[in-house]
Amino acid sequence: MRPDMTVVELTQKLLAFNTINPPGNEAPPARFLADMLIERGFAVQLRPLGKGRFNLVARKGPGLRAPLCFSGHLDTVPLGLRSWTVDPFGGAIDGDRLYGRGSTDMKGAVAAFVLAAIEECAPGAPDKDLMLLITAGEETGSDGARALVQSQTIESPQILIIAEPTSNRVLLGHKGALWLRLLFDGLTAHGSMPEQGRNAVVAAAAAVAALTTYDFATQAHPALATPTLNIGTFHGGINVNSVPDLAEIGVDIRSIPGMDHAQVRAEIASLLGSKARIEVDIDLPPVWTSPDTPAAELVNAAVTAITGDRQDVAGAAYFTDASVFTPAFGNAPTFILGPGEATMAHKTDEFVLISRLEQAVNIFREIIRRF
Repeated sequence: MRPDMTVVELTQKLLAFNTINPPGNEAPPARFLADMLIERGFAVQLRPLGKGRFNLVARKGPGLRAPLCFSGHLDTVPLGLRSWTVDPFGGAIDGDRLYGRGSTDMKGAVAAFVLAAIEECAPGAPDKDLMLLITAGEETGSDGARALVQSQTIESPQILIIAEPTSNRVLLGHKGALWLRLLFDGLTAHGSMPEQGRNAVVAAAAAVAALTTYDFATQAHPALATPTLNIGTFHGGINVNSVPDLAEIGVDIRSIPGMDHAQVRAEIASLLGSKARIEVDIDLPPVWTSPDTPAAELVNAAVTAITGDRQDVAGAAYFTDASVFTPAFGNAPTFILGPGEATMAHKTDEFVLISRLEQAVNIFREIIRRF
C-alpha cells in the first residue's frame, strides 16, 4: 500500500496547522498523522503534553529486536517581527521552494520519514522493526521528548535518526546547551545620590566583562570545534533617575563532548563570586556517535547510495531532542539527518527545497531497507 499523498502534499498539510510554540497546539497534526499511520497498520499512541498537545509514538514490525527510530517535532517558532511575503501556513510553491513556517524546521522532514516508513512497511515488504517519535515542545527545550523519557515506557532503539535540517548530510552529533540566568541584587536609591545605593547594573556589567575572559580549558573536538559562551540578554533598571536594584543577564553556553556542565556552572559561580545568583534554564548534554560504528557505516552508506556524495565527519552547533533521547536510550547511535536547510530555520519566508524533500524520502527508505 502506497501513501495517498506525496511528500510535498503531506508537508503542505502539516504546514496548514499553526503550531507556533507557545502555545504549540500540536494535537491536530498529531491526530492527523496518527490516523494516517493507524490506517496503514502501525500501532500508535498519542501521549498528552498539556492542553491541546500530544506526543506521537508509532511502532511497526515483529518486535524481535530494538527498532530503527526516526524522530522529529511538530512545533515551530513564532513568525518574527518582519512581514512574510507568503502565507506562512499556505504551503506556497515557487520553483523548487516550498514555503511555510516549519517547512525546513521540521515538518517537511516529518512528512518524509512518515511516508518512507509507510512505503517500506507496505504489505509484502520485508518485516522491519520501526519506531516513530513525533514530539511536541522541542523549540522550548525539548519538553515533549523529556515527557516521553520520564514516562519510562519508550524502548531504546538500535539506531536513532533525528531529522533536523542538515540538507540531507549525515551529522554524527551536536553540541550541548547550558543556558544560565545570572541575577544581581542591588539597593535602590535616587539617581542624584547613587552613593546611597548599590547598582545592580554595574555589578552585572562587571560580570559580563569577567565572563568574556572565561577559559573552558578543553581541547577542541575534531568535528564540533570548541565550546562557546554568548551573552544573549541584559536587563536592568526601570527609570534613568534611580539606582537599579536588580539586573539579569542570559548566558548561552554550547558545550562539546567530554565537558561537565556541573563543573562549568561551578567555575562560573567561582568567577563571579557572591555577586550573582545562578539559575539554569536549559541543561542539555552534547551528543556524539563515532564514525567507526556499524550504525554509522550503515547510515553513511545509505545516504551515499542515494546522493552519490561521500559523507564527512561532521556535527551541528544547534541542539536537538537527541540531548534528551540519546542518554536515556543508553547512548544509542544517533544521527542528525534531514532535508531542511539549517540556514533557513526560524527565518522569515522559511522554505525547504522540494528536491531535498523527495530525496529524503528515498534516503530514509534506503536506511530502512539496510536496517
